[in-house]
Amino acid sequence: MQVRTRASDVLVIGGGAAALAAAIEAACAGASVDLLDQAPAWLRGGNTRHSRNFRYTHDGPTAFTPDAYTEAQFRAELLHATGGGVDRALLDVLVTASAGLPDWLVGQGVALQQAGDGRLPYSRKTAFFLGGGMAAVRALTDRALALGVRIQHGTGVDALRLDGRRVTAALTHAGEITAGAVVLACGGAHADPSWLRKHLGAAASGFINRGTPHARGELLLWLLAQGAVPVGDPAELYLVAVDARSPADDGGILTRIRGMPLGIVVDRNGRRRFDEGADTASTRYSRWGQRLAAYPDQTGWLILDAAGLRAAPAALYPPIQASGTRALAEALGIDAAGLAVTLAGYNASIRAGADPADAAGCSTQDLYPPKSAHARPIAEPPFAAYPMRPGVTFAHYGVAVDARTRVAWRDAGYLDNAFAAGMIMAANLIPRGYVSGLAVTISLVFGRIAGSEAAGIAAAAQARQRGRHGRA
Repeated sequence: MQVRTRASDVLVIGGGAAALAAAIEAACAGASVDLLDQAPAWLRGGNTRHSRNFRYTHDGPTAFTPDAYTEAQFRAELLHATGGGVDRALLDVLVTASAGLPDWLVGQGVALQQAGDGRLPYSRKTAFFLGGGMAAVRALTDRALALGVRIQHGTGVDALRLDGRRVTAALTHAGEITAGAVVLACGGAHADPSWLRKHLGAAASGFINRGTPHARGELLLWLLAQGAVPVGDPAELYLVAVDARSPADDGGILTRIRGMPLGIVVDRNGRRRFDEGADTASTRYSRWGQRLAAYPDQTGWLILDAAGLRAAPAALYPPIQASGTRALAEALGIDAAGLAVTLAGYNASIRAGADPADAAGCSTQDLYPPKSAHARPIAEPPFAAYPMRPGVTFAHYGVAVDARTRVAWRDAGYLDNAFAAGMIMAANLIPRGYVSGLAVTISLVFGRIAGSEAAGIAAAAQARQRGRHGRA
């Protein structure tokens, strides 16, 4: 392999929010920066392309978020969602630094949605990108290019060359690339089907990758094999219920199915397995993703009647419809007799609440599993269904880092000039569970830190080199 002469002070590996934030911060600090993205230009941005919002703290209303969302509330919600096990030093950095993200993003040219314009749901915890994640990626890319960052698409890094605990080069298909410091912002391994099957067994074959197909973990797995300290559990995935007709990769947020409380969810035998009325908050997406993972063929069907379909949130794919439930079952390929028994028992068990007109207060009686809320008959034709499977967002697995984003090594030290940001280190903060907008916040906060740290290390190395030359 031919060695290329050093092209930059800082080499950033990755293409999403963490990588772009690192490249911008390093360039603003005066470093020359190369960014290598395994994805082609038309797939730039990693999973940030599919994001909508980011979580941040603010003590009162802002132009982008109503009301207040305090540091204490952010900490408490993240600890509750993850069940603890969070690196508290990193949590403090995340929560405190999140407050500055809106101003920083706007300063880089990213447009944010104005609060209260009526086009988005109420959220006091997150701000939304105007135009979505793809617009944010485009703006950050333009800013990086304007600062002189050299971006090369279609160039992945499978390994690094180490001299002790110092990275001396990154190994690509084109050769070795050297730099004074390296930022690792290339994500996890969850887009590799063989890696998923290794850790989750045959069920993983039924999963759909919601995001970039390029998060295959080559560099993450190499780092762990060499001595990086792992964090999290490779079998712990953040799964979301998505339409089973979604593409194998990169379907994004549009493929999500959200109408479970409005109907019933059955397996291929036409049987219910869980209470569809128990989950109405955003957590229902991940809970149903986990549940579907245990279904036969990892597939379930959301069954609705005409009234439920009218109330259901918009979906990317049209529902499968039929005039009767038997015809619907035949169209879906599920057991018609089993579905008929399930529907009859469900409809007969419904009991109105204090206000019969309030479907949310209706529940079932003497039915297992129960439907504890939103129980209304499925009786008005035509009948409809959405096929669902688990959609993989990311794995709760990566490398351990400190508050400076230095990569922890098995000898209780750290790599001298390599820093990690984004989903490759997110398991330090989300070893399980999730709260909305968190991945982008982690990527931006720690991407900025990693870029600044890498620029400082590269500058210090240059100063030492100049000093040696001066003495000579």
